[in-house]
Amino acid sequence: MNKELIINAAPQGVEIALLEDKKLVELHSEKADASFAVGDLYLGKVKKLIPGLNAAFVDVGFEKDAFLHYTDLSPYARSLIKFTQQVMADKSPEGFDFSKFEIEPEIVKTGKINEVLGQRPNILVQILKEPIAAKGPRLSCEISLPGRFVVLTPFNDVIAVSRKIHSSDERRRLQKIVEAIKPKNFGVIVRTAAEGKNTAELHEDLLNLFNSWKSLQTNLRGATPPCKILSEQTKTTSILRDLLNEDFNRIIVNDKSIFNDTRNYIQKIAPNKTEIVSYYHNGSPIFDQFGITKQVKAAFGKTVNLPSGAYLILEHTEALHVIDVNSGYKSVSNNQEENALQTNLEAAEEIARQLRLRDIGGIIVVDFIDMKLVENKKRLHDAMENFMRLDRAKHAVLPISKFGLMQITRQRMKPEMTINTQETCPSCQGTGKISSALILEDEIEKNLSYLAMQKHKSLTVVVHPIVYAYLTKGLISKKRKWSWKFKQTVKVRANNNYHLTEFHFFDKNEEEIRL
Repeated sequence: MNKELIINAAPQGVEIALLEDKKLVELHSEKADASFAVGDLYLGKVKKLIPGLNAAFVDVGFEKDAFLHYTDLSPYARSLIKFTQQVMADKSPEGFDFSKFEIEPEIVKTGKINEVLGQRPNILVQILKEPIAAKGPRLSCEISLPGRFVVLTPFNDVIAVSRKIHSSDERRRLQKIVEAIKPKNFGVIVRTAAEGKNTAELHEDLLNLFNSWKSLQTNLRGATPPCKILSEQTKTTSILRDLLNEDFNRIIVNDKSIFNDTRNYIQKIAPNKTEIVSYYHNGSPIFDQFGITKQVKAAFGKTVNLPSGAYLILEHTEALHVIDVNSGYKSVSNNQEENALQTNLEAAEEIARQLRLRDIGGIIVVDFIDMKLVENKKRLHDAMENFMRLDRAKHAVLPISKFGLMQITRQRMKPEMTINTQETCPSCQGTGKISSALILEDEIEKNLSYLAMQKHKSLTVVVHPIVYAYLTKGLISKKRKWSWKFKQTVKVRANNNYHLTEFHFFDKNEEEIRL
């Protein structure tokens, strides 16, 4: 599979399109003034405890207080509070030595929020979910610093290896390497991308994360809540960090600064891939050049058409998303069951793409075309799971119910991507109404009369093709009548780009006459 990353930089922010085999599958947007992104670390102040919810509201500088549930506190919440207080108060010239920090006992899973945050302390928190609709950010105290091959988790000594690495020998090898190079008081999660990597590569990644942790400590010293302590990497570098592999064959950027940053980052994490980054300066918009704008217009909106003639209808409610599959004119055989299966399989692939592209989260209910055979329902379920395999968000796909509905849950990390693909009608300017076609002829004639009085000669009226046909039909056409009436040549010309009631006048030199 060929993967391409197209990066469009504009004054208001950066747009990033991920293409798989030339097909748009992910679209990310990062505003120039973006804040409260997933992964950002903030120093917050506990404002209110809600025992009934077993949660707290924390001020991190957003207009609404952020939400922190007890289950997101982490077993090492007391250690985190103690660490935050000590680093904020630290004034030693050499800085805080985290290797000598004493870890507090873990909190119990069934505890109460008052027992941990009763003093309403200042606390270091990480954004778990971006603000969505009327809700503030959701927070976590399970601090993690993600790298290309490993994730650094302070306050514990646990080493975990990704389950997607299936070889037991490889898992043991990675476990031994990380045990030898891991700093004290840190846990490490080994990512899938670490498979086959040597000690030097893992050690370098770990050192970069450890340096980020030192920067966090420096920023925390003397800080006053609420404030940002450490930012997640930019969207571009975080996508490259998570996605870059042998399948990537092109990264195109239209901004010199981002091009240099991207190239330097690739040089650091994958030196053999540096040549895939190229700078675009062709003049035309980069998204237009690579067909992304057209794909966005086709993929967003209430109705999504499929190549076969089938189509999807996507509806969003407060509680869930609903997707309806319609067969349209598709027919691959005379067998109704086979037609339904083929249409459903085609729709399943597009639905998996739509969930990634729009970043739809929460509960999704899909109303597939009814099928009677159990084996066909099983085949559709397996196909949907396979299509969703490339989705980085956590998700679950349930088998088709007896009502023909498939339920999907997908992790919601940020607001859903919505793009308005409708354009204002040039005829009615969005009002839904245009002037009557019956009086159009009178309007043109009135303007002709005025121009004739202004001594304009050899006038040309340019109109929509339908209006042109009306004005020139018959032996004694409207055009001929106007020539007789105004005692000069009146020409009529059609323009396909005009809307129905649009018309303009030109003189004998083909210059437009402004009325």
